Amino acid sequence: MSAEGVKTEEEKAAEARRGPGSRAGQRHGPMAGVGVPAEKSQNFVPSAKRLLGLLRPERTQLYAVLALAVASVALNAVGPKILGRATDLIFAGVIGKSVGGQVPAGTTAEQLAQGLRARGQDQLADMVAKMDHLVPGQGIDFGAVSQVLLWVLAIYVVASLLSWAMGWILTGAVNRTIFTLRRDVEDKLNRLPLPYFDNQPRGELLSRVTNDIDNVAQSMQQTLSQMLNSLLTVVAMVAMMIYISPLLALIALVTIPVTMFVTAAIGKRSQKHFIQQWKSTGELNSIVEETFTGHQLVKVFGRQQESRAAFKAKNDDLFSAGFGAQFISGIIMPTMMFIGNLNYVIVAVVGGLRVANGSMSLGDVQAFIQYSRQFTQPLTQVASMANLLQSGVASAERVFEVLDAPEQEPEAASPVRLEDPHGRVEFEDVSFSYSPDKPLIEHLDLTVEPGQTVAIVGPTGAGKTTLVNLIMRFYELNGGRITLDGVDITDLSRHDLRSEIGMVLQDTWLFGGTIRENIAYGNPDATDEQVLEAAQATYVDRFVHSLPDGYDTKLDAEGGNISAGEKQLITIARAFLSDPALLILDEATSSVDTRTELLVQQAMSALRQDRTSFVIAHRLSTIRDADVILVMRDGSIVEQGSHEELLARGGAYAELYQAQFRGAAVDVDTGEAPVPEMATAGS
Repeated sequence: MSAEGVKTEEEKAAEARRGPGSRAGQRHGPMAGVGVPAEKSQNFVPSAKRLLGLLRPERTQLYAVLALAVASVALNAVGPKILGRATDLIFAGVIGKSVGGQVPAGTTAEQLAQGLRARGQDQLADMVAKMDHLVPGQGIDFGAVSQVLLWVLAIYVVASLLSWAMGWILTGAVNRTIFTLRRDVEDKLNRLPLPYFDNQPRGELLSRVTNDIDNVAQSMQQTLSQMLNSLLTVVAMVAMMIYISPLLALIALVTIPVTMFVTAAIGKRSQKHFIQQWKSTGELNSIVEETFTGHQLVKVFGRQQESRAAFKAKNDDLFSAGFGAQFISGIIMPTMMFIGNLNYVIVAVVGGLRVANGSMSLGDVQAFIQYSRQFTQPLTQVASMANLLQSGVASAERVFEVLDAPEQEPEAASPVRLEDPHGRVEFEDVSFSYSPDKPLIEHLDLTVEPGQTVAIVGPTGAGKTTLVNLIMRFYELNGGRITLDGVDITDLSRHDLRSEIGMVLQDTWLFGGTIRENIAYGNPDATDEQVLEAAQATYVDRFVHSLPDGYDTKLDAEGGNISAGEKQLITIARAFLSDPALLILDEATSSVDTRTELLVQQAMSALRQDRTSFVIAHRLSTIRDADVILVMRDGSIVEQGSHEELLARGGAYAELYQAQFRGAAVDVDTGEAPVPEMATAGS
């Protein structure tokens, strides 16, 4: 399959036969939804708590951040009150000069107020009586004003330095936490069983471990410091407002329940859109990855239109979810600004009236207005961070789903080590199925002696590849056991078991690096001479010298600068270099030409010397020399023997052989031409 929604009926039928564990059926088995978020996410609060719990190892740094934040906010809270004193000094100087300019020298402010009341100017008298710094006849004391301003400047500078230190420490703590999260996810992926990856679209999984973790990091970095600073600022501003004027504080505090109600209402509506946004992002990545991985097949079969339609559908879903999330959460900011401005107007009007009747000084009103603005600003910041916080928690939930996925069965408490493996493999009453309601292999018994080459043939879905996957412990048995040299493979560590097995797959895999490095992947400790020997034995050396840089030729991740057959030869050389006791060849020569295949067969003969080999073959001509040929059908071995014995028997193997080499052989059961899967004997 090249893109979502581009499957043929044959592909669907093949997936049904393979069962949910097959890679080809990764979006259609009963476990196809593993790791994909459901329509409803976890509750926001538990997910947010778990996300914050990741910071527990950084609690010492967080305590330091909290202390610095408290000190910084406290200094910022004191600043407006001190600055209000400068305003009082200026206002007192202006009033003292204008009102007290005609009074005798030495007149006190109280005497001036009494004189104003005597003249019927009671409101002005109340204002003068409230001014602590007024000296009748004296103008503005610029020395005192300058001293106050210097104090305010020093306070704000220190507060800024403390805030900078807080940000520096918090940045380090968050980045170390995200580093640990990435490491935990990587470790988790290595502990997950193969069925998880079989049923998980690669683009979706990549989105979880890249985009979602990046979004969590961004959300934590931007929200933690602002959230902490905003909450502390709200507490400090409320305390200062109550200290200056309880009445005005009560008016300002009406903003809190209104803000909380509006933020909660809008945030609740936007949360589901953010969850759908990141879900759609993962699905879109999956489609893009599938389409561009198989872009040649998409073009060959003319499925560009279907691919574009599938992309457009998911892209429209992402647009709709993203637009809804951003638009709804974006309403929070202007709503909070409106509430804050309305509160500002009310405070200014009431404060002006209280200055006029002498209940408050002008400096206190100025300080209170500053506090009210600094009080509503953090509330607005918290509201504006709601969308980022919702998005970060939604991404965290998707990452947690990976971390919470069931892991493969644990290793044996005291694993056994094979000191001198010979490669004797025995299946004892083995049963296995991908799905409980669809048995595949039942009560299979098989013994393979050291050095034997066992070929496995049969129709698609017969269980050939499954058989070798069970040897590798990619899947766990439902019943029975498999032994290697008499030792149950579950008593071996997976690393020790697989280190004794060399595997060449039909689908080649090369990484970005040189040809030499790709061959040496089979044995990192190999010398250049050993790498060269493996390359010569598998005929890699024949084409390497035609490349500009020889063995140092750089390959891209897809190996696109060499042919498919040459990639196959490199993977064979890699297995040759690993020198395994047990060799598994899953249609290892499918991508090479006929002449090269003959050469590779000779190399394989040398490679199989003194090794037990399992060969899964499409072309029956490649397995004629096998010691034992197993013919599988519906998870059972229906025939076994040598090539000549099975042909002479005239059974299932003979039918396969005749269908492949004698053209239109008639099916003995239906009287019709053999179906393609029988003719190709695929895996």
